[in-house]
Amino acid sequence: MNLEIKGKLIKKLPEQTGEGKFGKWIKQDFVIETQDQYPKKICFSAWGDKTDILKKFSEGDNITVSFNPESREYNERWYTDLRAWKITGETEGNAPEDIPPPFSEEDIPPPEEEDIPF
Repeated sequence: MNLEIKGKLIKKLPEQTGEGKFGKWIKQDFVIETQDQYPKKICFSAWGDKTDILKKFSEGDNITVSFNPESREYNERWYTDLRAWKITGETEGNAPEDIPPPFSEEDIPPPEEEDIPF
């Protein structure tokens, strides 16, 4: 399940690092505030190289966060993690991605004449 939400970055918490059975890991939590009628504060986690993307933004920037929610149980208690997999700024989110620029007929080379006997 992929979800997306927009808001203002209000807090970046300190990076956390550690080592697990798959090697070293890095994580940074951050909080955004939605711009709804009744604003909500939401804490997300950025893992691995996503922490580098988060460094591009400052507190007060408007960002869009694409994330996956995940819950897990430990000792009969449930914990929910909102894991950010894409973070874009307000101006970045408005630009279309993966759309090639339009071309005109002038961009198409003329067909070459071939010397085919039939």
